[in-house]
Amino acid sequence: MIMTAFTTHCLREKRLNWLAWLLAAVMLCLATAATAQSGFQDSPQLKIERMDDGFWLSTQVNFELPVVVEDALLKGIPIFFVAHAKLLRDRWYWINKTVASVQRRMRLSYQPLTRRWRLSIAIGEAPDVSQGLALNQNFESLAEAMSNIRRISRWKIAELSDIEPGIRHVVEFSFLLDVSQLPRPLQIGTLGQSDWLISRTATQTLELESGK
Repeated sequence: MIMTAFTTHCLREKRLNWLAWLLAAVMLCLATAATAQSGFQDSPQLKIERMDDGFWLSTQVNFELPVVVEDALLKGIPIFFVAHAKLLRDRWYWINKTVASVQRRMRLSYQPLTRRWRLSIAIGEAPDVSQGLALNQNFESLAEAMSNIRRISRWKIAELSDIEPGIRHVVEFSFLLDVSQLPRPLQIGTLGQSDWLISRTATQTLELESGK
């Protein structure tokens, strides 16, 4: 009787483990498919123009600002976004070589006294928009400020001399909400929260459009 009960218990435990594994596999497949589909739909379209003084990138990054992020802004916590563009030279014998790399850092904050939104945009490699030169703009509404964050128009990403004739070049673009710039307690609180994971990427072979 004891042996029968033990055997039944083991079989039941194996069955539960198998069902748990099957459920986990199904959920993983669904999540992967949803992520891939979302990434495809949300991937920015890049327009790259060749001008007399270099290569310029324009794009529109489509995303909605989550409620938790907007709440943080209304509480006086600035939010940071980072756009990064790299020009890669194709190398068949090794990984692609980065020949140009630029960043655009955006700091969005709300000013309760004036009820206005302030956007600071800095270009360069410094980790903080307070370092170096920055373009400061004020907006009457969050929608106006976000429109300027989502839209990147004619951003210089490389010099003409960075291109090697006859070699394939690729532009890699990324855009994200930079949680590393948040106050430390809020950084810890955002761990595992998908609402704070705003990220978009795009890769495009360099097909030049001449600027007018």
